[in-house]
Amino acid sequence: MKRVILAMAVAGLYVLNTTSVFATGLVAIPAAGFSESAYTLCNTTGNFGSSVSATPTTTANNTCAVFPVNEAISPVAGYTLIASINRNAVIGGITIGTVSDRVWRNAAQTSCIFGARFIALNTDSDAGTAGTQYFEVNDIARGGFGSASVNAGYFVQASSALPVYRIGRTFTSVQHRAYGLGSPINSLPGANYLALPTIGGALTLSINGETTSVWPASTTAAKQSAAVNANWVDFTLESVYSDNEGSGSSIVSSMVYVEAACDSSSVSGWVKSGAIRLRQTGQEGESLVEISVDGYAPPGAVLP
Repeated sequence: MKRVILAMAVAGLYVLNTTSVFATGLVAIPAAGFSESAYTLCNTTGNFGSSVSATPTTTANNTCAVFPVNEAISPVAGYTLIASINRNAVIGGITIGTVSDRVWRNAAQTSCIFGARFIALNTDSDAGTAGTQYFEVNDIARGGFGSASVNAGYFVQASSALPVYRIGRTFTSVQHRAYGLGSPINSLPGANYLALPTIGGALTLSINGETTSVWPASTTAAKQSAAVNANWVDFTLESVYSDNEGSGSSIVSSMVYVEAACDSSSVSGWVKSGAIRLRQTGQEGESLVEISVDGYAPPGAVLP
C-alpha cells in the first residue's frame, strides 16, 4: 500500500491526544480500522439521513462532534489557520457545489488539521434527464494519510447541516438505504443494510451499493463491506440542495476534520489532485457517482 513517508517516520512517536472543550471531540481512526469494520459510528440518529437526525449538542448525540466558536477556528486548541480556499465541484461540465478546503497547523509545526465542507448549489446535475436532479453528497472522503495515526471528527456549523453518521479508515463509501421512502418507513433500515459495514472488498472501490432502485430496499452482504485503506478517511453524512423526497434541504454539510502529522513546509505545495472525493451513493435511488476535487494533503502524500 502506498505510504506517506513523513507520516511513517513519526507514526511511532505521534500519539494523538486531542480533546474538545466541549463534547467528545475528535476520535482516533486507527490505520488498521476497527475490530469488525473499517468504520466507527458517530451520530446514530436519523437513519443516515433518511429521517430526522438529532443535531449534536454538548450533552447529547455528540460522538465525534466538536464545537469551535466558528468554522474558521480550529476544533483543537493550539492550531492556527494556514490555508483556506474554495474549490468547485464539477460533474459533466456543471458546477454543482463548492468545497471549502482548510488547513490548521500547530505551533510546533508537527501536526495539522485538514478540514472540508460542501455547499450545494441550486443546479441540475443532469440536464439530459427530465426534472431537476440535485447531486446528493452522502460521503466525503479525504486521502493522503498513509499509515499515519489520525484523529477525525466534525462540526455542525450551519443550521441546516446534518451530522456525520460514521467515519471510516477506507476509500470505500458504502450505501445505506431506508426500508422505504416516506414516513414512517424511512426511519427503518432496508433489509441487510448495516450501520457498520463489514471488512472486505477491493481497496480501490469508491462506492459499494445497489445500482437499481427497489422498494422495500434490500441488499446483500457483498454490497455492505469496505476494505480498510489507511490512506483514506471517509465521512458518511448527507448534503443536498433539495431532498428527493421533498423533505427539505441540507445545503451546507458539516465541516469534517482529519488531524495528522505534517511539517513546516509551505502548504502551497501540499495540493494533490483528487485528494477530496464527493460521493453520491444512491441512498434514495440516485446513480452512484463520484466527483474528484483537488485538496490539501499531508506533505509527502501519495494518491490515490
